[in-house]
Amino acid sequence: MDFMMSKFRCVFLISGLLLGACSENDEGSDSLFVEDMQVTRELRTKIIELSLTGDPSKNRDLPTVGSPLVTLGMQLFFTQALSGEMDVACVSCHHPRLGGGDNLALAIGVESAEPFLLGPGRKHASSGVGYDGGPTMPRNVPTIFNIGMWDSVIFNDGRIERVESTSGAGAAILTPDSANRETADLSATSLTNAQARFPATSPEEMKGHHKSGYNNAGIRDYLVARLRGDNNDLIKNEWLSAFQAGYQDSTGTPESLITQANVFNAVAEYERSQVFVDNQWKAFIEGERDAISLEAKKGAMLFYASKEQDGANCARCHSGDFFTDEKFHNLAIPQIGRGKGDGSTGTNDFGRFKVTKQEADRFAFRTPTLLNISVTKPYGHSGAYESLEGIVRHHLDVESAVYGYSLANNVSQLGVQSNDVTGNTQAAFEKLNADRTAGKPGLIENVSLSDEQVAQLVAFLNTLTDSCVAGTIDSACIDKWVPSDALADPDSLRVFARFQ
Repeated sequence: MDFMMSKFRCVFLISGLLLGACSENDEGSDSLFVEDMQVTRELRTKIIELSLTGDPSKNRDLPTVGSPLVTLGMQLFFTQALSGEMDVACVSCHHPRLGGGDNLALAIGVESAEPFLLGPGRKHASSGVGYDGGPTMPRNVPTIFNIGMWDSVIFNDGRIERVESTSGAGAAILTPDSANRETADLSATSLTNAQARFPATSPEEMKGHHKSGYNNAGIRDYLVARLRGDNNDLIKNEWLSAFQAGYQDSTGTPESLITQANVFNAVAEYERSQVFVDNQWKAFIEGERDAISLEAKKGAMLFYASKEQDGANCARCHSGDFFTDEKFHNLAIPQIGRGKGDGSTGTNDFGRFKVTKQEADRFAFRTPTLLNISVTKPYGHSGAYESLEGIVRHHLDVESAVYGYSLANNVSQLGVQSNDVTGNTQAAFEKLNADRTAGKPGLIENVSLSDEQVAQLVAFLNTLTDSCVAGTIDSACIDKWVPSDALADPDSLRVFARFQ
């Protein structure tokens, strides 16, 4: 009898402990649920206040992948025939599987040791012009994802921009081909169309170093003549059929169809078709409460709150559904690489100043969009940071980041030039500091966040990547922007990408 009573006491004791544990767990879950509901309410209030929709593609006329013109653009984008020496293609630095870029701090365009190797591992051939063991391009490659949503400026220094005409004639597009910064480039029908025309004019990007006798218009004419078959560069040439299909003109001639305007228009349409806005943040805005985690919601609150509200003040520049003000700011990002020929060493990069010649613009660069940011690394105009946390912490305390910067801790790409990184970067910071002392408005400010808050901010940023490019759905999704084996290769110069 005593044995039975003892047994029952044990059962009751164990049951009580289990119930107590469950009760404690329930209380913890209830507490998190309440907190999540409260943060969600606050965040939805902020979303309404800022009139956010989560979809910057709304009310835009953007092409659809698979359409005839976009398909022609894809064929052109992947062919090396659009480069002076036929050793590089647009896709060599802007592959859909590499976030619309190349995942390198600084790119190698022409004269690659392995032309079909894209992204990490790509190197400049030792026989190349100016070989020094490092990358050849002076700035980080911007993603072409969502390029059709830029309204004002293209490129880090905004050398292609849309401005309102002073004569009242409406908007004008200015490019490096413009006679001056007030004269429209009449060949540019859109910002993306204008952008598509310039990689072919850069010796490091696509033109090469053996066509120096051609100016911008001349090299484009040369490439058009190549596609037409006028200069016999191509052993195989089926471009007329491709242009007839793309422009849906079965009787079109080389002279009527293969023109500068049509070539770069097709490339631009392919680029503009890369619309990737279907992300977790958009799903949350559209009403799916659990689309993002509580940590990400807290990060969003920090992102949208001003410094006075104990936030990170990110949305002052990364504003709207496209997460950019399309303006220019000096963040004193570490100046690694060859630079743009500026400063006493010639290895610095004065940014927007190179376009405007205005002292206020020295070291200022365009605010990037944050959409798809988890797949568009490295970050900064020079690609100085490979991690999101690294670039976030730079924004929070520029001085500490500048004086504590280590290339080895932030960039894995081998051979990146860094002899002058300290002096060049300090020059940018000194300009920022002088502007701060002078009380100039709109400058980046130091913000104190805990490690937990930094993690929350990064968690929010990671919700901005489209599910297609994030790889969270079938990989066939992104393959729509890569030529299939069934798609004609008009010149047998298509880049068949390899990745490390």
